[in-house]
Amino acid sequence: MVLIVSSIRAFIAVEIENESTLSNIVKWKKQLESLGLDAKFVEDENLHLTIRFLGEISLSSLEQIKEIVNKVSQMTKSFEIKIAGFGAFPNINKPRVLWIGVVEGFENLANIRKYIDTEIIRYGLRDVHKDQHEFSPHITIARLKSYRGVEKLQKYFIDYKDYFFGTSTVTQIKIKKSTLTPRGPIYSDIHIVKLL
Repeated sequence: MVLIVSSIRAFIAVEIENESTLSNIVKWKKQLESLGLDAKFVEDENLHLTIRFLGEISLSSLEQIKEIVNKVSQMTKSFEIKIAGFGAFPNINKPRVLWIGVVEGFENLANIRKYIDTEIIRYGLRDVHKDQHEFSPHITIARLKSYRGVEKLQKYFIDYKDYFFGTSTVTQIKIKKSTLTPRGPIYSDIHIVKLL
């Protein structure tokens, strides 16, 4: 029996291309894991910065998204991001998602996101997930299942809320496929656009 795939779960992202910055994030994440939180941590190889979550989209919408992302390279050259700061959504007192922030290169990312959003509307891609939140560039580190150990997390936050992880040059934007499995999502690159 041949399974015909008619849709795909996907998102647009940039990765931390600087190895030493990525290594700093991974080391720091291991420290955070040792606090014994009731959390699902993002695997090292899955760390990224989402520009736009697309959700479950048709293959024809995917082809149009590729066209949109291709055009980003004509309007944006490669740029540097500075990765610093630690926080939580919605806040550190009732954390659900733990993240690392971007303190420079923020505008470049926001402009790319704005362009993609505008083009999704212009193309009339109705199956793309509608994002309710204002774009806030961040790298998700963990999702909390309960508030167990949250006092330790709050102390950790005081020490690391402005911590500098490093810089990284954004030289490519990726459309990534997300395959959900019982052990967590598996990400794979579908389309890569290089920024000059």
